[in-house]
Amino acid sequence: MKWRKCLTFLLLFVLCVSAIGAPAQAQSSPVISIFLDGQQVHSDVSPYIIPKVNVTMVPLRVISESLGAEVYWDGQSQTATIIKDDTVLSMTMNQKFAWVNNGQMPLDASVENRAGRTMVPLRFVSEQLGLQVNWNQSTRTITLLTGDVAVQQPEPIPQDVITQPQPHNPSTLRGVWVSTVYNLDWPSAGSYGNQEKQKQEYVKMLDELQDMGMNAVFVQVRPAGDALYPSSLVPWSKYLTGTQGKDPGYDPVAFMIEETHRRGMQFHAWFNPFRATTEAKTDILAANSVVKKYPQWIVNSSNKLYINPGIPEARQHIIATIMEVVNRYDIDGVHLDDYFYPSNGTFPDDATFGAYGNGFGDKAEWRRYNINQFVQQLDQSIKSVKPQVQFGISPFGVWRNIANDSSGSDTKAGVTAYDHMHADVRTWIQHGWIDYVTPQIYWSLSFAPAQYDKLVTWWSNEVRGTDVTLYIGHAPYKLGTNEAGWQNAQEIINQLNYNTLHPEVKGSIFFSAKDLRKNPLGLIQELRSYYLTR
Repeated sequence: MKWRKCLTFLLLFVLCVSAIGAPAQAQSSPVISIFLDGQQVHSDVSPYIIPKVNVTMVPLRVISESLGAEVYWDGQSQTATIIKDDTVLSMTMNQKFAWVNNGQMPLDASVENRAGRTMVPLRFVSEQLGLQVNWNQSTRTITLLTGDVAVQQPEPIPQDVITQPQPHNPSTLRGVWVSTVYNLDWPSAGSYGNQEKQKQEYVKMLDELQDMGMNAVFVQVRPAGDALYPSSLVPWSKYLTGTQGKDPGYDPVAFMIEETHRRGMQFHAWFNPFRATTEAKTDILAANSVVKKYPQWIVNSSNKLYINPGIPEARQHIIATIMEVVNRYDIDGVHLDDYFYPSNGTFPDDATFGAYGNGFGDKAEWRRYNINQFVQQLDQSIKSVKPQVQFGISPFGVWRNIANDSSGSDTKAGVTAYDHMHADVRTWIQHGWIDYVTPQIYWSLSFAPAQYDKLVTWWSNEVRGTDVTLYIGHAPYKLGTNEAGWQNAQEIINQLNYNTLHPEVKGSIFFSAKDLRKNPLGLIQELRSYYLTR
């Protein structure tokens, strides 16, 4: 049934995004009732609202039992895993993020346990999936409506723009992110310690991507305080052998660059700058891990370890690790993702602010200064030795909402780069500290809270008149989900067509390689047609 399909993806995405709750009430208030298309959803644990953050929580198992999803609970790790069709979702108590098909997504409110039931946030995800959500304060009732219900419609886009082929410049960048963290895209966990298998996997992936029309790869060479290349500063990545610090027997970056350039494709070295580990365990880390060598630089936030951006020496250490690659290899670019300060959870850096924050009005201003210093100094370091190497950053797709800044985008995002990651991308663009910017505009043309076309227009205006090139980050991983607009591969083609209206847009990067290779909803054929036959 249609409502069952909608709720399937409500369950699978409800852990992945910020939640906007109903008006806050004391937990002693009357119970909250939930109705789905007129049918009451019953539970032995009533929904409730978390005070202060105003997030409505609902029981996970009651919803999942209506859907036929598989639910597993690991009491030792306090982790719930939900499996439905090709989607695997996991969440851990007290962590403000969830994993969806190995991709990490933030949460404003952590999963909780109430009377032996796992509770998850509701409202925001319901709305972005196209469900109409109504809150009746007097009756304390949440009504979810699917199907033929009235919903807010985005501003119309001319049909000849989004459905008809537009002129395509074959010189535009057509890139793909290749994630190595958690062995998401390359290499496979089954290839640990087997350099020949890893090489074969990379060659096969590259051939497939080029056959789709791609001409650049952005390979994650520093997943988490480590390296996919021989480094004198940080240990070998565990994603090569299963053990951090273990030599894989060859130089993966040298091999990948050679194979990529052999095909006339660009190779951009992608670095995750401040993530030290993907978990809080330290006994599995190599002796030369930054966590063990410089414990005074490390901050634990939501059970993950970060290098503190507020410490100048720590920032210089990261720049030095990046410059190893710049100096040693024939790369086309240095690429950073949006991992600066974590967007959710507590980041305990009061002591660092006390030591380095004199003269700043507040901690947020100081944090943005720290990231600005890092970006500016890294740019100077790269240009001083290889000015031909491009330096670019891929920030979260919304800089600021117009409600918080009159010059921000007409969006209602729950997370913004400026306010949550402390990434002042506008300053980087205006000062020319980056050569290109690739905002992650991971929403569709029909998703009203963060509409694709509005964001492309906003970012185009930001780079206009500067020397900064604009590429757009696309989300093929969302194809086939019930989030608004992702039910047809034509969505990606429509986005590419819309980009042609803005001469500032010089190309696209897709997240990620494995999602393209899965050919969601026939996307490979669409991309071949768009890029190779026009």
